[in-house]
Amino acid sequence: MSGGIDYGNLMHRAMRGLIQNVLTGVMRDGLPGEHHFFITFDTQHPDVELADWLSDRYPGEMTVVMQHWYDELDAGDDGFAVTLNFGDAPERLYIPYDSIKTFVDPSVEFGLRFETHEDEDDDDEDDDEPTPPEGSPDSGDGRKPGKRDAEVVRLDSFRK
Repeated sequence: MSGGIDYGNLMHRAMRGLIQNVLTGVMRDGLPGEHHFFITFDTQHPDVELADWLSDRYPGEMTVVMQHWYDELDAGDDGFAVTLNFGDAPERLYIPYDSIKTFVDPSVEFGLRFETHEDEDDDDEDDDEPTPPEGSPDSGDGRKPGKRDAEVVRLDSFRK
């Protein structure tokens, strides 16, 4: 597609900018009201930083919950760092924005899902309709293993 407008990448950049703005506000002012986030990211992304035991346990993707307990949130231009509690073991994570697969705030029924188009031999996709990430609202460590790639950005898929 020579000379065409790459709307997909433009949308992804805008949506990642939205996440950066939200996390920068939370870094400055804390989480307002009942807001909390389920953030699913690709643990194999080259710039993700997490403990070896977490990457071993979640070799494809991981969902973290930011709600009641999180510490040292630092939202930068390319990603964010945060300390979360995993079974009474605080762990520091660095999550690049371009590793994020879903960002959900269930308190206001808002969600973003990022599409990936693999050029590799990944023909065994079984992702007809991925569900939003799950996790305990009172824990700081909701996680979901596995891998899924989506093909269409559906902002309404997280609404009731």
